[in-house]
Order: sequence, then C-alpha cells, then structure tokens
Amino acid sequence: SPPLDHHIKMLAIPSPRPRKRAALFIFFTVFLDAMGIGIIMPIMPDLILDLTGDSLAMAAIYGGYLSFIYAFMQFLAAPTLGNLSDRFGRRPVLLISLLALAIDYVIMGFAPTLWLLFIGRLIAGIAGGTHSTANAYIADISIKEERTKNFGLVGAAFGAGFVAGPVIGGLVSEFGTRAPFFAAAALVAINFVYGLLVLPESLPVEKRRSFTWKRANPIGSIKQAFAIPGLLLFFTCFFLYQFAEHIYPSIWSYYTREAFDWNSREIGYSLGAFGFFFALVQAFLIGPMLRYFSEATVAIVGIVINALAMFGLLFIFKGWVLYAFLPFTALGGVAGPAMQGIMSHQISEDAQGELQGALSSILGITTILSPLFMTQAFSFFTHSMDDAYYHPAGAFGIAAIITLLALIPFRKALHKS
Repeated sequence: SPPLDHHIKMLAIPSPRPRKRAALFIFFTVFLDAMGIGIIMPIMPDLILDLTGDSLAMAAIYGGYLSFIYAFMQFLAAPTLGNLSDRFGRRPVLLISLLALAIDYVIMGFAPTLWLLFIGRLIAGIAGGTHSTANAYIADISIKEERTKNFGLVGAAFGAGFVAGPVIGGLVSEFGTRAPFFAAAALVAINFVYGLLVLPESLPVEKRRSFTWKRANPIGSIKQAFAIPGLLLFFTCFFLYQFAEHIYPSIWSYYTREAFDWNSREIGYSLGAFGFFFALVQAFLIGPMLRYFSEATVAIVGIVINALAMFGLLFIFKGWVLYAFLPFTALGGVAGPAMQGIMSHQISEDAQGELQGALSSILGITTILSPLFMTQAFSFFTHSMDDAYYHPAGAFGIAAIITLLALIPFRKALHKS
C-alpha cells in the first residue's frame, strides 16, 4: 500500500472548490464549538450560587476564577497546539481538542463541588486551541487577498453559534442547571465524529516544519513573533482591545441579573440576540467595508464603535432598551478580523499556525487577567445597594477607556509599517 506521506499529501487542498468545502467544514466546527460554549453561559450564575450559597457579587468573583483557570491553561497550551499543527497538520489537533472539550463538559455536568468545576475548566483550557487552529486552517486554504474576509466568516460562524447556544442553554436550563453541560458535551462529541469522517488536512507535508519546544511555549512563541518589525505594537493594541472586549463573557450574565433581574432563559435570549447581530456584522459587513476602506481604517472604526457601545451601557436602565442597543454593540466586531488580517500579511506561509498560536497566547493573557479584573470591578460597583458608586454597568465604563487606549499603539504601528 502507498506510504502514509502519500495519503497525507492527497489530503492537501490546492483547488478552489475543495477549499470552499473545507472552509465550510471549519465554519461548522467553529459554529458548534461556540454553541457548546454559549450553551452553558446563562446558567453559570445559578450553578455557582447553588454550589456556594453566596451573593451574586461573590458568585461573579468565583466565575472570574473559573475563567482564570481556563485562560491560564489555554495560555500555556495554545502555542504548543499551534506549533504541533505546523508540524503534524491541523486536522489531528482540531479533533483531539474537540474530544477533550466533550470530556470537559461531562465533568462539569456531574461536578458536585466547586473544585470539580475548576478541574473541568482546566481540561477545557488545555484543549482551547481549537479556534486558533481553525484560523490557521483558514489561512492555509485562503489566498492572501481573501484571508481577512475569511477570518471574518470564521467570526461569523462563532457568532452564529452564540445565537443558538445561549438560547438553547436558557431553554434546556428548565430541566436543571446541569442539563446544558450534557447538551454541550453531546454537540461537541457529534462535531468530533463529523470532523473525524469528513475533515481533510489543509497543510501539505512540504510546508510543514519541525517541532521545537523553544517555539512551542507561550513566551517563545510571542518572542518569535516579536522579531517581525512593528508587530509588537500591533500585539499591544490587540491585547488592550481583547482585554476590554472580554468584559462581555466575563460579567454579562451577572450584569443582566443585577440590572434587570433576568433569569437563565432571559440571559440566554439576550446572548443569543447579541450573537445574531455579531454574526450579521462578521458575515455581511466586513467584506463590503474592505472593498471601500483599508484594513487599518476598518480596525480603527471598530475600536471606536466598541468604546462608544461600552459607554452607552452606562445609561441603559431598562431591559428592552438594552435589546434595542445590541445591534450597535455588535458593530465593533469588525476590528478583530481586520487586525488579524494585517498581522497575517506580515507572516510567512509556513508560520501561520505559529502566528495564530501567538495571538491565542496574547488572547490567553487577556482572558487570564480580564475576568479577574472585570468581575472584581463588577463586585465593587454592586456589592451594596447603599453605596454612592453603585452601578451594575460601572465596569463597562472602565472597559471603554481601555478600548480607546488601544488606538495609541495601533496608530504608531501603522506609521512604522
């Protein structure tokens, strides 16, 4: 029989039609991954309250710690997964990550104590390279001019998953706070089997490179990327932008419970609505904007809109007004793919996985620090109704300022590039 290398080469995807089919596979993978994550978000406050019996302000802090352990393990594992995908291909890394996520949701579904929830999030963090490897896959099969648009479509798939995930999670929570975890495990397991059967490899053998631990750790991965002139400033902007942006998954469920007294179903609906508008922006707005404006202009516009949206939340005191405001908050989503596209153009073809690993490491740093910071800020603004500084949305004002600060390194990077 032909050697293994022959079969691997035959799986590479050089022509346009197979590239489109492979892209659909990845979009579906990201969609189900996001659905699996989003399905548990509405019930996290209730689950933590049930396990601890503490106040909502304290539950938010525990939620921040859960996000911390997930992000910390993702920070450690993401560059290793990115480099492994550069060495052995994207397909095995994606499949192993999905299998680990399915195991994680089962553990969380059975967890009778808070510390077992932490173990579940630890496993999920190790497997958290799915999204970065999916982006590397898209970079493999996209021509240079289409990468930013395709990154936006990946974001749209992720947003679409959040349309379905939180809504399903809110509805399934009617059967108990554990039910969404088992639903998420089933979805990810189905996705794993689907990928096992149909997902082809995207990285040909001749474009792979050897694996080294020097480049496969978070510090080494970032140092390697920093060697490219001007990338440090882009990374600084990316860090500040993502640090502020992570306020939404960090405190949204707690914020809406505190501000509007929403239950799990109502929180799920609001997250689903946000995901719907976010998906529309990613799928239908980024492409047309890039036809008329540069990637740099699109990124700046997205950053400014994001900051304005966060400031706007300070002045919303009715639930229906928040729903009306959600389309505007989603408009800032054009910034992320534009920044990814700019950085991707400065990286060689055989290092796209490494770049995505480095970006995932930076994202990991933000998701380590941001939930701790944002949940503490939420607790500060809400721990007592009698305090003069009480404001359920107070943390969003801080996030808006951080978002605007991201413009400083970004504009400097543009001048130097």
